[in-house]
Amino acid sequence: MKRSKLFIAASLAMVAAAPAVQAAGEVNIYSYRQEFLIKPLLQEFEKETGIKANVVFAKKGLLERLENEGQNSPADVLLTSDIGPLFDAVQKDIVRTVDSDVLENNIPAKYRDNEGRWFGLTARSRIIYASKDRVKEGEINSYEDLTDPKWKGRICTRSGKHTYNLSLVGSMIAHHGSADAEQWLNGLKDNLARKPQGNDRAQVKAVKEGVCDLALGNSYYFGKMITNEKKPEQKDWANSVNLIFPNQGDRGAHMNISGAAVAKHAPHAENAVKLIEFLSSEKAQKIYAEVNFEFPVRPNTARSELIKQYMGEFKEDGISLQKVAEQRSAAAKMADKVGFDS
Repeated sequence: MKRSKLFIAASLAMVAAAPAVQAAGEVNIYSYRQEFLIKPLLQEFEKETGIKANVVFAKKGLLERLENEGQNSPADVLLTSDIGPLFDAVQKDIVRTVDSDVLENNIPAKYRDNEGRWFGLTARSRIIYASKDRVKEGEINSYEDLTDPKWKGRICTRSGKHTYNLSLVGSMIAHHGSADAEQWLNGLKDNLARKPQGNDRAQVKAVKEGVCDLALGNSYYFGKMITNEKKPEQKDWANSVNLIFPNQGDRGAHMNISGAAVAKHAPHAENAVKLIEFLSSEKAQKIYAEVNFEFPVRPNTARSELIKQYMGEFKEDGISLQKVAEQRSAAAKMADKVGFDS
C-alpha cells in the first residue's frame, strides 16, 4: 500500500511537471540577423539552458509575416539588425511588453524601449570614413561639418531612405529640430560626389578609388573589410581611410543598435525572455562583439581587440534611441522633400 501511494505520488508529480518541461523545450526566432552571426550564440544558449532554438532567417518581410500570422504565429522572438524594424514592430502592435530586471540591469535605458517592448543587444556608430591621402587630420569633426562648401562634390553615401541613414537624420531632427535638420540634409546633398547608391562598403571603395573623399558608413563594416580574406581588395579599401567618430566635442557620435523583441502571441514567451536575457549576458555580448565588430551594450563588457586597435574609446550620443526612432518617418519624408536620392 505504501509503495502504491509513493508510485501514485511520483506519477502525479511527473504529470504536473510535464507541461513545464514541454514549455521549456524550445524557442522560435524570426531573425533579420545573419545566420553566421547568431549561430554561435544560439549554440551556447542551447548548451546552457537545454532550450532548442529554431530560427527562420530573412533579409526582409518578417514583420509582415508576423502581422499576417497573427495569433497563430509560431514566432517567439524577433531579432533585427537596426532600430527601424523594432520601432515598426511596436507600431504594428506585433510585440509585447517584457518586465525583466535582468534586461533593465544589463541594457542602458537609451538602448531599450521605455515600455519594455524592445531591447538593444549590440551598438554601432554611423561614422565618417575619410581619405588618408586627401583629408587632413582634424579637417572634419562633426556631422554638421558635412555641409561645409569645401566638401562640395567630395562625399559619398547610400540612399537617404536606407534605414541606417533614416536613423542618422532622425537624430539630427531630434537634436536640432525639423527646420535645421532639413537645411543640413540639403547641404549634405549639395556636397555629394554622386547620386546615392550601393551599400556602406561601396562608399569606402569609392573613397579608395578617388570618387569621393568622405563617406558615411556604419563602424562595424571597417572590421568586416579589414579582416576579409575572401575578398582581400576590401582590406585595401579599409586601409585607405581614417575613421572619424563625429561630434566628440559636444553630443557624441550617433549610435544605432541591433536588437530583439518578444512576439505578441509568442507560444513560448518565457523562453523568449530567457533568450534575450542570455543575449544581454557578458558571455553573449563578448561573442557578439568578436564576430561582428560591434560594441556591447552591456556596460563594462570588453570590446574586440580589433575595435580597441582601430577605434579606441569615443563619446557616444546619449540621446534615447526611442526619440530617434520616433523621427524616422519624418526623416523619410524629408529625404523625399529635398530629393536626396535624385
